[in-house]
Amino acid sequence: MKNIRIPILYTLLAILNIVQIYANTRQTREEYIERYKAIAVAHMERYGIPASITMAQGILESDAGNSRLSKESNNHFGIKCKKSWTGAKVYHDDDAKGECFRAYPSVEASYNDHAEFLDSSPRYDSLFAYPSNDYRSWARGLKAAGYATAPDYAERLVAIIERYKLHLLDREDGAAIYSSGKTAQENAEYFASQSSARQEERISYDIFRVTVNAHRGYNVYRTNHTCYIIAKEGDTYRTIGKLFDISERTLCKFNDVDKGAALKEGDMVFIERKQNCWLGNAMLHIVRKDETLHSLAQSYGIRARKLARLNSLPRGEEFVCGQTIKLR
Repeated sequence: MKNIRIPILYTLLAILNIVQIYANTRQTREEYIERYKAIAVAHMERYGIPASITMAQGILESDAGNSRLSKESNNHFGIKCKKSWTGAKVYHDDDAKGECFRAYPSVEASYNDHAEFLDSSPRYDSLFAYPSNDYRSWARGLKAAGYATAPDYAERLVAIIERYKLHLLDREDGAAIYSSGKTAQENAEYFASQSSARQEERISYDIFRVTVNAHRGYNVYRTNHTCYIIAKEGDTYRTIGKLFDISERTLCKFNDVDKGAALKEGDMVFIERKQNCWLGNAMLHIVRKDETLHSLAQSYGIRARKLARLNSLPRGEEFVCGQTIKLR
């Protein structure tokens, strides 16, 4: 009997060791947040996607980086191949057996593709009408747009955000606020100050320093620590300048255009001076078709002259498709 019990005991010990090893290597949600929150904040500044939403989706879709799909293919957002996908692929059982999912060379690449996926897909256009601190509307909008099939997808995102206070990441200097663990009283005072700013009748670009707000029918967004709006049909630099107490000449300087330049619906219009370089994590950008010095300067919130100087671009020349440019 003793001889039979000994092998069984060794087997049980081996199983316990395997379980212990798995437990020790499994990443916690807190560890996941610390590892990737900077990317989420950078993408909020670049695209307007709430950092809390990005983090909550990453946690939910990848099981905080522990799922088989995320470990084998660095896919942290469950994005499937689709017809337009030309990158690496992996096959995984989801709603059906053997579905095609995108595979990435790194987790950072997965985060980048997630931002591009939401930004470039028309089905998600309505989401960008919501402020980047309105995580509840973003969560409901993602579900309504068909990002996931789970009926409680929005509720699960909101639960993660509120449990781990990820909404703090959506604020200006959110990463610092989140890391410092501000008290409830401090947060209450912060939110109250933002509510007061929203009630101002007129907003001066010199004091307007919130992540996103609204003024006279315009959403005011923030990228690269710089505020901008989206032009509507019939807008001019003169009419926008009047709304924000900025002269037409100054507004044109902010946007690297000559006085009298035309605007079209959908153009970014900065209402304060842009930065000398990109202040986020990204250091390089690969130029895509039809991108110009001006369009990239607007997209990243960098002064065109400074961007040209960073890349030793002769005056009057433009970037070419496929070119790698420095952002800082």
